[in-house]
Amino acid sequence: MPDWIHPLLAYFIGATPFGFLAAKLKGIDIRQHGSGNIGATNVLRVLGKPIGITVLVLDALKGLVPVWIAQRMVATGDLIPILTAVAAILGHNYTFWLKFKGGKGIATSAGAMAPLLPVPLLVALVLWAILFRTTRYVSVASITAALSLPFTEAIRGYWSGIWSWGFFFLALFLGILATWRHRGNITRLRAGTEPKFVPKSRRPPAVTPPGNDD
Repeated sequence: MPDWIHPLLAYFIGATPFGFLAAKLKGIDIRQHGSGNIGATNVLRVLGKPIGITVLVLDALKGLVPVWIAQRMVATGDLIPILTAVAAILGHNYTFWLKFKGGKGIATSAGAMAPLLPVPLLVALVLWAILFRTTRYVSVASITAALSLPFTEAIRGYWSGIWSWGFFFLALFLGILATWRHRGNITRLRAGTEPKFVPKSRRPPAVTPPGNDD
């Protein structure tokens, strides 16, 4: 199989909109609920923990599996695995199944980074967990974690003496892309209208308006 097939297949795998499909199985269009995003966070918010976690795992795997395969099947160099990671993430963010409108790519990016950037990924996950727990804003946690990637990779490369421009630019690309995909959240944060994450189980029950209680 020629090397260029790996990024191509990764895009198609990444473009599989698991969040959209999971919601459709429940009879709803996830784009019309919550934040309107097809990613795992909105699925978790709208449909609850079991479905949300399932979508999270599947979104991460569609980044992890293509990169893992590319690493093992491509004879030399990191270029094809890096391009495979980028393709999988772009597939999720800009899926052709939904008119090139997709998710924000955090889970898919984490999966794609695992084989290539394990140290920056670990630091980013710790930062995400701390910020989410303290602020309850998924967007704040995700943006900060993403922006940490190039800095962590630069520090790792300097201290280890093993520098890779390819990995550094991948980390930089992921940080910029994630921030760009959260530009609406940034606007809401500045306006003070960004909602904090509240699990479905902790939300107050909806009040049925009079006359609509059939």
